[in-house]
Amino acid sequence: MIFLLDAEAPDAPFPPVERAETEPNGLLAVGGDLSAERLLNAYRAGIFPWYNPEQPILWWSPDPRAVLFPERLRLNRSLRKAIRNRGFRVSFDRAFDAVMQACAGPRDGAEGTWITARMLAAYGRLHRLGHAHSVEVWAGETLAGGLYGVHLGRVFFGESMFSRRRDASKVALAFLTDLALAEGLRLIDCQVYSDHLLSLGAEEIPRRGFTALLSDWCAQPLAIDWHRPRAELSALAEQVYGND
Repeated sequence: MIFLLDAEAPDAPFPPVERAETEPNGLLAVGGDLSAERLLNAYRAGIFPWYNPEQPILWWSPDPRAVLFPERLRLNRSLRKAIRNRGFRVSFDRAFDAVMQACAGPRDGAEGTWITARMLAAYGRLHRLGHAHSVEVWAGETLAGGLYGVHLGRVFFGESMFSRRRDASKVALAFLTDLALAEGLRLIDCQVYSDHLLSLGAEEIPRRGFTALLSDWCAQPLAIDWHRPRAELSALAEQVYGND
């Protein structure tokens, strides 16, 4: 059974994720709105919005769930070389809107985008409230890649990433992972499986286990200064420069 959400009640609880459909995997609810209150309640429960422009808002909680535990990031030789030799510069929260717009841009082999104008506005509000953040990868003054997502407690919920230069999105994820290790983030949510994420160390875990981790880690306050310059990243530097 797919639940209908009331757009006039943004604080209304979501139905239990165990009630989500198995086909399509994880579809739980329809409707509602993209207010900051509803979005944050969704993420805490292991739910995220994903829909096409011609559709109502669709809310998902797939089983299993793709996640990356920061300490399990896999840096292969080519990615280490990309970080070391391609002259990329990485920043955090310096160009959130530009990263979202780039993620919403056309992709090879794909038509349209699920990052609608409503989504851009909603996550822009979350960013201004201090809940949504971006990682930017620069080649000179050109935005070469990046990612964005939502931070709650010790969890970062990844939403989307993009590359305009080879490996730029992987570099963004590597630097996010290093920030996680340095600051105490325990989990990066990747939502759904892909070979690309698997190659970087992501794995699938049962939804029940995922929501149990959220109930613990989202409730643990963790203040991160996302604007603080990080000229040298500890764990990442050790992996990149410590071996070939």
